[in-house]
Amino acid sequence: MRHPHHYKIAFALAISAGAWGIYWLPQRILEDGGLTGGWGTIAQMIIGVLILSPIAVWRKIKGRTSGLELPITGLLAGGGFICYALSFLLTDVVRALILFYMTPIWTTIFEMVFLKKKPGLERALTLGLALGGLWVVFSKQTIIPLPENMGDWLALAGGALFAAGMIRLEIVKTDGVFPTIFSFFFYGSLFNIAAGFILSGYLGPMPGIEAFTSVFTFLFVISVFYFIPTGIVIFWSPSKLGAGLCSILFLSEIVVGVTSSGILTDEPFGWREIIGSSMIVLGGVLAVVLAPNPKN
Repeated sequence: MRHPHHYKIAFALAISAGAWGIYWLPQRILEDGGLTGGWGTIAQMIIGVLILSPIAVWRKIKGRTSGLELPITGLLAGGGFICYALSFLLTDVVRALILFYMTPIWTTIFEMVFLKKKPGLERALTLGLALGGLWVVFSKQTIIPLPENMGDWLALAGGALFAAGMIRLEIVKTDGVFPTIFSFFFYGSLFNIAAGFILSGYLGPMPGIEAFTSVFTFLFVISVFYFIPTGIVIFWSPSKLGAGLCSILFLSEIVVGVTSSGILTDEPFGWREIIGSSMIVLGGVLAVVLAPNPKN
């Protein structure tokens, strides 16, 4: 069933997901600023919790849900994102993007298993284009982009967790988008702190307090004006468009990520990246256009 504002929501989601395509850049900036071990991500998540907590308390006083009632959703979506964010510190940007964004496969499998949906020919076409684009980008180094290091494994696991979180968002009915976004920040923070300690051998120890204070302004700005607004759109959309369509639109992040990393780093950007990105964009456009119309 197509939402009345189907195209507007799809466009907003593609833009928001595309904005996350440059998320690797603040991650690297924070690491260079002294927030090693993924503690830059933890700081962003905690700032989100602190900013949203007054609203959560107000909602509880009014007898409405705050998001604390959604631990599974928060841990899946938040944990998936954390794995993705940490992977940028342990592997190449493009590899992190490609392995995380196997999400269309995961969401299609989860929809079939948990929602009893049968993907139509339009899903096969759009999924084939999107995954074909991913393969074109990565087939230079290997026929199948299998994980090669801890960063790769984190990206792959993060994609599966995030896809499961999107399925939960499609199933669980909430009182607006706030409970979802707050559960993402709150339970994602807990997941992030645990992961930071568990993976300290790869990420390094917790930095000193001076490292946090030196980049606090930057942390606050990206949390308030980048992280939270785009997160609201991303976590609101699955309940309106469906997790499967959203997972394909999320691939706009790969286009931005591959392009930006090619321009701003020494990572490659050539004909493979151009063709692969074009196929991903085409798959996303067709996924929106070919989505089922509402029954009259």
